[in-house]
Order: sequence, then C-alpha cells, then structure tokens
Amino acid sequence: MKSFILPPLSTLYGAVTRARSSLYQRGTFRSSKLDRPVISIGNITTGGTGKTPLVEFVARTLAAEGKKVCILTRGYGRKNPNEHVLVSDGLTVFSNPAEAGDEPFLLASNLVGVAAVVSDSNRFAAGQGAINHLASDCFVLDDGFQHLQLARDLDIVTIDATNPWGGGHLLPLGRLRESLKGLKRASCFVMTRSDQVDNVEQIRQDLATLSGDRPIFLSRMVNLRITPLNPETPKAPKDPVAAFCAVGNPQSFFTHLTLNGYSPIFRKSFQDHYSYTQSDVDALVYSAKRAGAQSLITTAKDAVKLHALQFSLPCYSLEIEMQIDNGEEFRRLLLSSVTD
Repeated sequence: MKSFILPPLSTLYGAVTRARSSLYQRGTFRSSKLDRPVISIGNITTGGTGKTPLVEFVARTLAAEGKKVCILTRGYGRKNPNEHVLVSDGLTVFSNPAEAGDEPFLLASNLVGVAAVVSDSNRFAAGQGAINHLASDCFVLDDGFQHLQLARDLDIVTIDATNPWGGGHLLPLGRLRESLKGLKRASCFVMTRSDQVDNVEQIRQDLATLSGDRPIFLSRMVNLRITPLNPETPKAPKDPVAAFCAVGNPQSFFTHLTLNGYSPIFRKSFQDHYSYTQSDVDALVYSAKRAGAQSLITTAKDAVKLHALQFSLPCYSLEIEMQIDNGEEFRRLLLSSVTD
C-alpha cells in the first residue's frame, strides 16, 4: 500500500518546496537579516548527517578568534517547540534536554565558556535578543539550509558519505528535504563520515557537478573519550559490549564503534530524539545480557537523557569531535565570513 501512496505525496512535497524557494528567489518572501554575521549549517537530507559536531567545531573556531558566538537552533524534539529557551548564555547552562532539545543541551554543555545557545523556532527574534542581551557578535544557525527566513553570510551543507543523496527521492518516499538542485545555494560542503565508505571520490565528483564546483571538505569523527554514566562505574567498558542509540543514522554509530576497536555483540536503535523510560532501559539491559554483553555504549547525545535512569549493566557515553581535512582552508573560509 505504501508504494502507491508515497510517490504522489513525494511529488506534492516537491511542488511545495519548489514554490516556496521560488517565492524567496523572486522576492515575494523576504529573508530577515541580523545586524551580525550568520553562518548556517544544514543538510539536504533528513536524519543524522553530522551537523551537531560541525556546529561545535565552527563555534569553537570562531570563539578562538575572540568572537562572542551564539548558536540559534529550533531545538527539535523538545517539550514545547514554540517556547523561547535560553539554553546557555555561554557561561551557565540554564535548561535541560526536555526543555532545550537533546542536541542544544549537548552543545550548551560542551560549549560552556565558548558559545551561548538559544532554542527558538523564530531564529531572527532569538538573534535580535542575543544581540541586545548577550552582546553576541556572530551566529551559528543550526539546521539552517531550508530556513530561508533568516539571511546568512555563509551556507555550509553537510553531506553524509554513507547516504549522500537520501535514496534519490524527496520526502516521504526518500530522505531528500528538497531537490538536489538546491545544492547550488550552498557556499561550501563538509562531507561527513568519509572514512566509512570506499567511494569518496565518486561522491565528491557528483557533488561538484550538482553544486557548480563549490568547495568540498572531507571530514570524519574521532574519539575524544569514553565516559561512564555513573562515576562509580569502572572507567573502561568491559567486553563484550552492547551498543544502542537514538540518532538519525544509527548504522554510522555502530560502524564507528567497529572501526575503533569495538564489536558490539548486540545493537539496538531507537527513533531519533527518543525520550527513554526506565522500562526501555530495563528491556535493553535484559536483551544485552541475554546476548552476553558485559557493558553498554551509547552516544553523547543519548547520554544527556539517561542520567536519571538506572542501569544494571555499566553504561558508557562515547564523546566524539569532528576532524576536517584542509582544516586551515576551512578556518579561513569561516573567518572571512565574520570579518568586516
């Protein structure tokens, strides 16, 4: 039944996105411009493409140059999506994952002393507030490629090397958020998880053709540390391990573990941004134990939602950061967009 329903829905979705883009191009709809530089980081497919580590990378790069950075995010999956939430002023984290969204809370926690974070569906109003009350002098717009309401000075698009074109179809048949023709709007691209595929050069060539030869940077995730959820837990996970996550691309997490010396004996994925309950944890631990696991590993994004829950197996969070080839060239591109 799905096969008959999804193609016409995908066609309708495409017509709507094309019409919306055309209205902005013709000036019928106008983008609002903040009186400070804005760097947008987004994607053209749904699911996890590695945006959050890139947002953190960009924020740290700008802050290292003395910029007072504020991250503007919708805060997908939070309890009240219409509420304005000051997640962090750059010095103190004021919110929690339910109020802020799991990714904004993770960013705020990682970037204390580096960048402020605001969750608000109205990114322009949030930016104005940050200028007036936080003295922010540049912005990182999270998940901003389709957020045409806010003008930007640099448009970075992440392309997940493990699924670069979203199956070749628009939502809901595929995972494309808009036609691949939209890639021509981008300023540059960061290809994520380039270490997990063998056809990087082919993807690069296809992307260059689709985008009109915009700059392309390859990247990969590298481990920072593995942290126990409970401080009383041994510092290193005991083999064999079980892995679980609630991220947009769970297979990439499992592959990353394998590439870094872990071979999960049991794997479990939940819907992206899933809010765990104690019964979820109990069922997960039961299945992991039956498979023979001695410990659990999850992502840092998941870990922020798990601290109040009880585990009868040691559970660990894998913290990662992004590593970009030609990093100095990418840094110059970032700084040129926020310098008068």
